[in-house]
Amino acid sequence: MRVIALARIMMPKSHVRLSAGRTAMTDEMQALCFFAGANSIFVGDTLLTANNPGEDKDSLLFRRLGIEPMELEAQ
Repeated sequence: MRVIALARIMMPKSHVRLSAGRTAMTDEMQALCFFAGANSIFVGDTLLTANNPGEDKDSLLFRRLGIEPMELEAQ
């Protein structure tokens, strides 16, 4: 969480993305990461070597945290 907060301070316009390893994180830990400055996640397992939580689990977490997901255009 400290690294996420530091990345947010040093690169305020960047996407600070939670990625591989989220399945090992509790919802509370993920929430702290978002509050520390993470503003992006990977959804699905395409092009990744580690699994991600399902979209249903992410949607439930976002609702609990009051976070509104936003679709981004492919870059």
